[in-house]
Amino acid sequence: MNRLPLHKRLADGDSGWCLRANRWGGQDRSRRFFAAISRLGDGVFWYVLMTAMVVTDGRAGLLASAHLAATGVVALTLYKLLKRWTRRPRPFASDRRIRAWVAPLDEFSFPSGHTLHAVAFSVVAIAHYPALAWLLVPFTACVAASRLVLGLHYPSDVVAASAIGAALAAASMSLVPAGWYPA
Repeated sequence: MNRLPLHKRLADGDSGWCLRANRWGGQDRSRRFFAAISRLGDGVFWYVLMTAMVVTDGRAGLLASAHLAATGVVALTLYKLLKRWTRRPRPFASDRRIRAWVAPLDEFSFPSGHTLHAVAFSVVAIAHYPALAWLLVPFTACVAASRLVLGLHYPSDVVAASAIGAALAAASMSLVPAGWYPA
């Protein structure tokens, strides 16, 4: 029988999965792919998406983009508050076997801001434009995976960020449903 406390067993499992994923970063092609995905997830992808919505769909695209931007502001505020409150060290700072394959944007790990934003943006964008699911779902999954492969987050950071992003998007959609715009 394992006598370690539950939180310690969970933390050990979290580190183990993080270490396994981080090994993929040791392969040059894998590292380059996930570093590029991570960079796109910094905001570039989302800004291009919002611009494309406006260009292709006029006023409806502008309103959908404004909805994404407002959701993003709330997500950023929540993300910063949680980082400041939890102050969880990044995996590479806690385990010498884990390597950061790219420089982190800040000091702390929980939650994954890239994942939180990717999930929230994807849910809101797909609500407005369901045809984008083929692009946004795989991109969001790759953003989440990049956080582990690059050694910047634990799996629990990514899972929690996914849940927070989905809840934030659901709240946003309940306030402003897709397709409802003032005349």
